[in-house]
Amino acid sequence: MANKPLLITDTILRDAHQSQAATRMRLEDMLPACSILDSIGYWSLECWGGATFDSCMRFLNEDPWERLRLLKKAMPNTKLQMLLRGQNILGYKHYADDVVDAFCRLSIKNGINVVRIFDALNDKRNMQQAMKSVKKYGGICEAAISYTVSPVHSEDYFVDLAGELEAMGADTICIKDMANLLLPMDAYSLVKKLKEKINVPIHLHTHNTTGTGDMTNLMASQAGIDIVDCALSPLANGTSNPATEALVATLKGTERDTGLDLTKLTEAAAHFRKVAEKLKQQGILDPKVLSVNVNTLLYQVPGGMLSNLISQLKQANAEDKYYDVLEEVPRVRKDFGYPPLVTPTSQIVGSQAVLNVISGERYKMVTKESKGLLRGEYGRVPGEVNEEVRKKAIGSDEVIECRPADLIKPELEKYKEESKALAKSEEDVLSYALFPQVAAKFLQERDNPQEKAEESKPVSAENKVIELIVDDRSI
Repeated sequence: MANKPLLITDTILRDAHQSQAATRMRLEDMLPACSILDSIGYWSLECWGGATFDSCMRFLNEDPWERLRLLKKAMPNTKLQMLLRGQNILGYKHYADDVVDAFCRLSIKNGINVVRIFDALNDKRNMQQAMKSVKKYGGICEAAISYTVSPVHSEDYFVDLAGELEAMGADTICIKDMANLLLPMDAYSLVKKLKEKINVPIHLHTHNTTGTGDMTNLMASQAGIDIVDCALSPLANGTSNPATEALVATLKGTERDTGLDLTKLTEAAAHFRKVAEKLKQQGILDPKVLSVNVNTLLYQVPGGMLSNLISQLKQANAEDKYYDVLEEVPRVRKDFGYPPLVTPTSQIVGSQAVLNVISGERYKMVTKESKGLLRGEYGRVPGEVNEEVRKKAIGSDEVIECRPADLIKPELEKYKEESKALAKSEEDVLSYALFPQVAAKFLQERDNPQEKAEESKPVSAENKVIELIVDDRSI
């Protein structure tokens, strides 16, 4: 480890504003800073994937593919990174292998260098196609282990999983701690073990929701982590990632000195301070997301999921049930076999907990997503499912034991056919495949210079609770 600089991935263009401002930063707010960002010397800049793809079309009237191309042109010297949900791609359901393959090919063709691939259940079968495709098209395949805490998630579980992902061809392994549950001393121990067993670089992604993120990054760096995620300070901390400048300053002059120039980081931060101020004035960046929330450690609920639960309860006029719901979340999670709480399982477990509380009877109403999870549509859950709950939810339906995508026939030609009146490129077809309604509306209005207004469609209180919340910030 001696004299080995710690490498930094900055999330300012993706996870930082997804975590704090519902992924509402516009391309026009990014481009003026790209020249300075490109000169800093980051290992990579995370700028795409996660919820950005959907938000671009749904709320910002931007083409996500065009955003990527322009960012690549503006930052030719820095690896651009994206987040991909394995077989879910960037949507909320499994897609056929041919769609996954086409999406990986076009992402890399349009400018992505590093693809971080995860599965909400840590079911590596749901990651294999994306991993294979990323490598086939020349991208850097970063396979992620979704970190969580439960009776079935031991340190050995994560080390073994990392070994399996390395054997599947991962170029790097990411510890993806979306809820900031990885405490500093545990991070030191886990990273030490991974460095002993794994030959590829290890990358740590954490947040600062519980106030421990900086310490987690520091202890991981002492244990020999290769790369960590940080965010420039104007959109760092709270539900976002720890601040880049703070870690760079902390390690200056040590054997893990990042070599990054604080003057340049400060210059980039000055630009994003204005952007953050604008987002606050627009009411998009709520200062509440900046405060430490120890409930995350108590209930293992990621920061973004907390904001969604509050939103769901408001819509159902049941805000007084907040703490009842928080206490119900771990119970639902146990019934469902201890899935890590990350998109889409965070929404599934959260929505079910809300329904259990406001309907006055557990599992009286069961969402179709909960049924899908219990039926095995999302893959293999890590622990044992409560069979009584499963029977109540899906009756005598057969549980899927194979890789779920093996049951999906090729879909790409179908999407091409459905979108032929709207799609002008392969990229448009993929936008439609992932978000048919949103993309159809966007593609129809793409040449309309009038800015698209955000809309809220009228839905019943029950549906408001059940539907998956698009602005999820837990990934």
